[in-house]
Amino acid sequence: MSDISEVQQHPDRLKLKCGFEQIDAVFDECMEEARLYMNEQGIEEYLEGASLVCMMGRGVEPVLSYMEDMPAIAGQLGQPVLKLISETVWKISRTPNGQSIPAFLDTLGAVSRRLGDIEALQKYIDMIFSMMTATTVSIHGHHATIPSPALSYLLEKMPYLISQLSLAGLKNWMNYGVRYYSTHPERQIDFFSLQSADSLAVMQKERHGVLFYDHERKLNLYLQGLWETDPQLVPYSLGFDELRKPQPYFDDLGMRIPDVYDDLPDVAGIDRYRATLAHMAAHQRWTRPLIADNYSPFQRMAIEFIEDCRVENLAIRQYPGLKKLFLSLHPNPVQGACDPETQSCLRHRLAMLSRALLDPEHVYTDPDLLEFAELFHQAMAKGESTTKEIASIALSYVARTRRQSDQLANVFFDDTEINYRDDNRHMWTFIEEGDEEDTVSDAPQTHAAEEPQGLPPRHYPEWDYHSQSYRPDWVSVYEALHPAGNANDVDQLLLKHGAVLKRMKRILEMLKPQNYVRVRYQEEGSELDLDVAIRSLIDLKSGSMPDPRINMSHKHDSRDIAVMLLLDLSESTNEIPQGCEQTILQLCQESVSLLSWSIEQLGDKFAIAGFHSNTRHDVRYHHIKGFSENWNDDVKGRIAGMKARYSTRMGAAMRHAAHYLEAQKSDKKLLLILTDGEPSDIDVSDETLLIQDTHKAVQELDQKGIYTYCISLDPRADDYVKDIFGKQHMVIDNINKLPEKLPALFASLTK
Repeated sequence: MSDISEVQQHPDRLKLKCGFEQIDAVFDECMEEARLYMNEQGIEEYLEGASLVCMMGRGVEPVLSYMEDMPAIAGQLGQPVLKLISETVWKISRTPNGQSIPAFLDTLGAVSRRLGDIEALQKYIDMIFSMMTATTVSIHGHHATIPSPALSYLLEKMPYLISQLSLAGLKNWMNYGVRYYSTHPERQIDFFSLQSADSLAVMQKERHGVLFYDHERKLNLYLQGLWETDPQLVPYSLGFDELRKPQPYFDDLGMRIPDVYDDLPDVAGIDRYRATLAHMAAHQRWTRPLIADNYSPFQRMAIEFIEDCRVENLAIRQYPGLKKLFLSLHPNPVQGACDPETQSCLRHRLAMLSRALLDPEHVYTDPDLLEFAELFHQAMAKGESTTKEIASIALSYVARTRRQSDQLANVFFDDTEINYRDDNRHMWTFIEEGDEEDTVSDAPQTHAAEEPQGLPPRHYPEWDYHSQSYRPDWVSVYEALHPAGNANDVDQLLLKHGAVLKRMKRILEMLKPQNYVRVRYQEEGSELDLDVAIRSLIDLKSGSMPDPRINMSHKHDSRDIAVMLLLDLSESTNEIPQGCEQTILQLCQESVSLLSWSIEQLGDKFAIAGFHSNTRHDVRYHHIKGFSENWNDDVKGRIAGMKARYSTRMGAAMRHAAHYLEAQKSDKKLLLILTDGEPSDIDVSDETLLIQDTHKAVQELDQKGIYTYCISLDPRADDYVKDIFGKQHMVIDNINKLPEKLPALFASLTK
């Protein structure tokens, strides 16, 4: 009984609303694995999903399958998969096919490992639902009451099927079975359990090409060995996009490549994979982004074609064998095949130029093509050249060869598609979103193109109060050490406020620990501990080994507090408030200098950081003073060098500050936020959104034991600051008093 009571009292076990005793035996092990792959939000979703599976009333086996398999699946595909799977299981449970849930969960781990991408998993789930709907039997035209006869058999065979077929091939095989056997339950079971001859024949027909899944390790070793890079390889299916055939591409999350490549007459499928990966690896090594807004779509297309040739030429210099491979996959457009009177021939001209830049034995005679091919090779002969130099050549070529017919909607595509090349999205940085850009719908308008530097970004969720859920990995926070200014400027500020420092010194003397605490059982100490000494003497007289720790010492009962001061360095702090002679930023510098001096006198752990944001993709977090640094000229220089710009995405900055504050081993942890306005950013039109996210961040920090307090310099802050921080705030109407009030506020918060 005591063991059961202890399990039930475990906070995580209480969150799992499931009473099966079999779960208790594996619960701790499952939670240990889950914490390796998930954050706290993920843990909550994981336990909610397990509770949902339990509430469906299908016994303990589906719950055990979910708990044991989902941590590894989330580690591979990301935490959003938790919500996807729990919703999928719930949808299946609302149909007559609920008995197939155990088979779905039992095979989910193998299927997920094979697919390797949450988008592919979503397509797989859609296929399952499509088959389930088509094969569920209706009686006399009424609502379905008899479940799909073959669904469980299909799910049991799925690990084998997914190892033999691409997603597109699997889709075609399933559609065949549904089309011919949806009204024949027995023959349907034979087909989907791979017992019938035509099932095996159709599967064999769909087993074409080279599957990525069978060569993933080989391709990873290829990139590591030849290109010294180890990106995540993520496959996508070519059989689901009816409107536009997807192309390979790469981003911060990895390289996206097709899940199957067919063998061509002269090129094996595995070599097509090698060509694609070599091309993208060459871009990663030698291509640098350009600002897309400076060029028209036609100009960008020309730059992409010629930049592709530049990086391939550089790759061929390093690995000459790639030349034969690239040329075998590159189309060989026929000069004169496009009619410039009735067709847009720009793609055709660029494809010919691309072929000529790779193949010195080309047969083209167009004088403009020959001239620019020579310019290209001259630039390459000087070294590696650069993306900007190639852009200059491309612009000149477009200007020289453009025709009015290039604007026609009838575009000539024959022999212009170079399908081993990626879509070149990595080449462009967009400042403003326009109608001509083929970008995602939430692409932000940014203040300026500023390339992130320093450490790689940390990603944080953001709270969406509309859906009452987090947007996972929504905000990117870049951190760096703040540039330094003149430390002597801060010394002058301290001299300016000498009277304030004298008053603060008296206050700080009262805050310093005064009480002494005895530390007993010391071999060496300031005085003898009589109780222990007498006991040791008795032991010695009785023949026992005496305790040598007969001394004691005293130490101060010190404060154990860690403080993080987070400064709003948005553009608005450059303004001079009414009635002031200094900017808000200058007053903040004075206040921070006085506060830093004060905390140094107390000996508390103390750090300073500033932040500003330029959309959710670029939140900057500047380290000004670390917890391990003393109050010295380096820190003073960074305070003197503080600069303000951009916007105020406060929630993300608070979460990042908490990341450092949480690591401090202190009894009390305080996050002080100094700001002059409400949370805002240029990619957010809903003013309430970031206010609610910041309020959520305050709640998160409170759960972690971090006390948050805001000092607002905005006279209109009463309208929103209470909604964010509750009673944990102060609004300073007379900003001239800030240098005096901030140290005093700290003293009152930590006394």
